Amino acid sequence: MASRLLSFQFPKSLLSATRVYNHSHHLTVFSRCLSTQTGSKNVSCRIDKDVAIIKFDAPKSKVNVLSRDVFSEFTSIFNEAQKNDAVKSIVVMSGKPGCFIAGADISMLGAFRSAEELTKLAQDGQGVLMNVEKCSKPVVAAIMGSCLGGGLEVALACHYRIAVKDKKTVLAVPEVMLGLLPGAGGTQRLPKLAPLPKALEMMLTGKNVRADQARKLGIVDQLVDPIGPGVSFPEQNTLSYLEEVAVGTARQLSLGKLKINRTPPLFQRLMNSFFATNFGLNMVFKKARESVMRQTKGLYPAPLRILDVARIGLEKGSRAGYLAEAQGFGQLGMTTESRALIGLYLGQTACKKNSFGAPKRPAKELAVLGAGLMGAGIAHVSIERGFQVVLKDVSAQGVARGEHQIQKGLSDAVRRKKMTSFEKDKVYSRLFPTTSYDRFNTVDMVIEAVFEDIKIKHRAIKEIEERVPPHCIIATNTSALPITRIAEASKRPEKIIGMHYFSPVDKMPLLEIITTAKTDKDTIASAVDVGLRQGKVVIIVKDGPGFYTTRILAPTLSEAIRLLQEGVGPVELDKASKNFGFPVGAATLTDEVGVDVAAHVAEDLSAAFGARFGGADVNVLKDMVQRGFLGRKSGKGCYLYEANVKERNVNPEMEALLRKYQIAPKKENTQAHIQFRLVTRFVNEAVLCLQEGILASPLEGDIGAVFGLGFPPMKGGPFQFTDTFGAAKLVDKMKELTDLYGVQFTPCQMLLDHAKDPSKKFHKRNN
Repeated sequence: MASRLLSFQFPKSLLSATRVYNHSHHLTVFSRCLSTQTGSKNVSCRIDKDVAIIKFDAPKSKVNVLSRDVFSEFTSIFNEAQKNDAVKSIVVMSGKPGCFIAGADISMLGAFRSAEELTKLAQDGQGVLMNVEKCSKPVVAAIMGSCLGGGLEVALACHYRIAVKDKKTVLAVPEVMLGLLPGAGGTQRLPKLAPLPKALEMMLTGKNVRADQARKLGIVDQLVDPIGPGVSFPEQNTLSYLEEVAVGTARQLSLGKLKINRTPPLFQRLMNSFFATNFGLNMVFKKARESVMRQTKGLYPAPLRILDVARIGLEKGSRAGYLAEAQGFGQLGMTTESRALIGLYLGQTACKKNSFGAPKRPAKELAVLGAGLMGAGIAHVSIERGFQVVLKDVSAQGVARGEHQIQKGLSDAVRRKKMTSFEKDKVYSRLFPTTSYDRFNTVDMVIEAVFEDIKIKHRAIKEIEERVPPHCIIATNTSALPITRIAEASKRPEKIIGMHYFSPVDKMPLLEIITTAKTDKDTIASAVDVGLRQGKVVIIVKDGPGFYTTRILAPTLSEAIRLLQEGVGPVELDKASKNFGFPVGAATLTDEVGVDVAAHVAEDLSAAFGARFGGADVNVLKDMVQRGFLGRKSGKGCYLYEANVKERNVNPEMEALLRKYQIAPKKENTQAHIQFRLVTRFVNEAVLCLQEGILASPLEGDIGAVFGLGFPPMKGGPFQFTDTFGAAKLVDKMKELTDLYGVQFTPCQMLLDHAKDPSKKFHKRNN
């Protein structure tokens, strides 16, 4: 039982929780309290008889966020309520049904230039919330909607917490996703409320906890069920009801009629007693540290620091714990890892906005042509987000496979309690599987996901255009075929656009939209709008061989094959790339992409770009294809893939194949040397895409590389990595590699320009 309680799972993607950790709206002017504060806008206070109700409610914003000024205004309001003899208790809540407090205003952290400044920021926040905790009057937090980061720390400082039991009410401390730790008391208060392993799990993963789960953990004291429609919308009615319950509870607490009882069940009391012993404490932290190291390889400093800070508080007391927390926040905030992760968060937020504006006719009904893995995935995410979708394939068997894939995905969501069976049926009812074009005459957009062959794509475009209405946009899902060539078959090329999804579509967040010289602005706006409504992070690139993501991945995989030819084994190659921070090793990635796909792309891009895409012998890939070594999908590639076998073995037949193409290494392939050979080719091609105008900005380049290809998040993407590592150092490395291996390592002109001028940075925040 103890081992189950001590299980930790560090997130595979450090940014997976940022979809709800939204700080894109900034607070500026604050607070009106007890009719004495004037000109304030974001925090208000009114008195209901003897209860002061303090509400966070930022105007023209979907979320409430915290900044230094907000804390200052909140302190003034809270102190006044505390000193007012007519006030016997206090309620802290939000005026927004969907958000209690979404955390700190992340953008403000860029203004701090030293660990000492950030430490002071954390200490100021701690002081504000210590004032709340020590208030002699009962303070009740009424939580509805997202309660994240600093928002949860505000709630934890209150004496009693009430939360609405619905899907939108989630509690979390996701600071680890930004390379930080909770800096306003979270590392000290959370372990005293929740069981220690669960408290550490929350801080180490940043995962959301539902209100009912929080109640079981002891973080929430009381649940309120949502209520339905009435005079107002259901959400507003529920918020009013929550306020009514919170006011009543606060009054009961002040009168002594309600006593706070957080006594856990007997088993949990026994476990808590065990965790309080030196042996128990050592066991918990040892297991947690081992889990962090296993999953992050020590590349992320924040989770390790969280463990240190939490332990200091438990062993040396609150004063030492709070000091360690503030100092940890300050020091982590100045690390390159945190700066990179914050940059990705801000970039992700920017890529969730439509810079082309609202489309003239937002799409309501989509058609997906091709019910294979990609087509079914696109249909899946579309119906989940409210689109009506026609899913067409050439055969009933093809349609049935697509339907099965979608049904399985939805059933998995029910099993994981992401939706109910009723909601699953409602979502699935939006799908219209078919083998005919009959329903295409009403759709607003067709996304074709047929086989990657230009002739098949051309035939599909012609068939679609014969049946769709004039306003309909035709999007092609391709990973490498130039959109301009595909559009040659169209009578209206201004309505043709590329939409490159990543597999599996329901899990990979990126959508790469590709425009041609003839694509009109409204077509782009419509494609971006659909992508955003599908829940995707969207980058927009110009057309060209391989676009952006495929183009920058191809030379990296070429170098991986070259390393295999030089005698570096798949396991060693994977270890080197994963130790740099890639979530998947280079050999495994080749198998996952598909060796046949890699061979096809390698040939096409080598023809387009010449020697720069050389290095490896493409015949290695062709030979693998001929022998049926297609990767995971065929059960053989660099590795063997067997059902229910977790530890993969190297494909022994690959050794014989590679001997045929063996190359003598020109230098010892140490781990560092392998890493730089892979990464410099990746980075150089990314910078070249910016230089040639394929990319509009370094921001989109970093987002595409991290969210589409798994470039190490703690390094922030190829452009952030270049700013941090130093363009001059990178160019020096590349010149050494050019001398050894050839022109494929020649640094592009933009990289040379940045190397010559240290003041040049790809991101202004790095100046």
